[in-house]
Amino acid sequence: MVDSRRIHSIEGLRQAARRRLPKAIFDFFDGGAEDELTLADNRSAFGRVKLAPRCLVNVAEVGLDTDVVGGPSALPLAVAPTGAVGFGRHGGDIAIARAAAEAGVPYTLSTSATASIEQIADAAPGRLWFQAYVLKDKEMLNSLLFRAKSAGYEALMITVDLPVGGKRERDFRNHLSFPFRYTARNLLDFARRPAWAMRMLCHGVPVMENLKGLEAPSASATKLASSVGRNYDPSFDWEALERLRDQWPRKLIVKGVMRADDAVRLAAMGCDGMVVSNHGGRQLDGAAATLEMLPEVVRAVGGRVPVLVDGGVRRGADILKARALGAQGVLVGRATLWGAVADGQRGAAQALAILRDELQRSMQLCGVRDINGISRELLFERQEPDGAEYGLGDRVTVPSL
Repeated sequence: MVDSRRIHSIEGLRQAARRRLPKAIFDFFDGGAEDELTLADNRSAFGRVKLAPRCLVNVAEVGLDTDVVGGPSALPLAVAPTGAVGFGRHGGDIAIARAAAEAGVPYTLSTSATASIEQIADAAPGRLWFQAYVLKDKEMLNSLLFRAKSAGYEALMITVDLPVGGKRERDFRNHLSFPFRYTARNLLDFARRPAWAMRMLCHGVPVMENLKGLEAPSASATKLASSVGRNYDPSFDWEALERLRDQWPRKLIVKGVMRADDAVRLAAMGCDGMVVSNHGGRQLDGAAATLEMLPEVVRAVGGRVPVLVDGGVRRGADILKARALGAQGVLVGRATLWGAVADGQRGAAQALAILRDELQRSMQLCGVRDINGISRELLFERQEPDGAEYGLGDRVTVPSL
């Protein structure tokens, strides 16, 4: 049995979750599209940004509280929407939502969660956002929005980078689909994790509560593998988003922004926040890393709209770097997911505690007393002269604002 309090990094939680899960389930959460170039680059982009710490600053007390999309947050962070969490651990969605509420940060419920809109609202009365995929079935989509409004969700997050599902080849290889289609390959895989398999037998296979009624007709597991996106509307466009903006009376956050021109148009439309996101490298392989696109989007909106960023956040220093590049905060998805899979609510809380401790420590080591003191001045940026050659150890220039 895992005691996540003895784990001191997000990677440690990831490895604990890996030991607990069948390969197919772990790969579904961990993997990306095609060759997974973007998946890897999201993470490595943080390593390409270097810090220039100040010294001799009184950092005995450090303030982490801030504003995230028009409301208070104990960290410059919100929990990202993560689908199918219950296939990793029963009750995982509620565990993460409760951990977020206790930590004082917003939580985003995925359309494809294994807990309903109402279950989360009853179990975790914190700052709640509902992430909606744009379904082909508009009657069901409208019903989801009505339910989220009735349950008190303060914001709607529309994901715009999934007109079709990405080609997630790990799922093909593992014969994984939702709903499950059993094959000799994945049954053998599941049997190798008897504790996980027994939980499934005792508690039943989870369902995506908010998508009941949209299940695809029976087909082979190979055809259904990487089935994410089959119910989503590829015709959704700017006019449709404007109609949805008019329909939803509360905050609207648009997730999946990767270009300055799109950001300008969203700001003009009146959205309340945007997320620079490539869906964690799970959609278009070869897309730029989100951290690299962040300064361009921040510059384009000019402070009119809060900008968040996701993808590859695994350390508290990553949050500091994102703030220094202009983000109001970050979304974290896999970090709390790994914690919940490893150790339920305690594990999700540990993931947030790890990031909090690392952010505070990084701020102290950089000579920063509060979140608003994080600026681009903390980044090491050397302009290379024309024709100069630099060896290993010289940094890649951070994209300019």
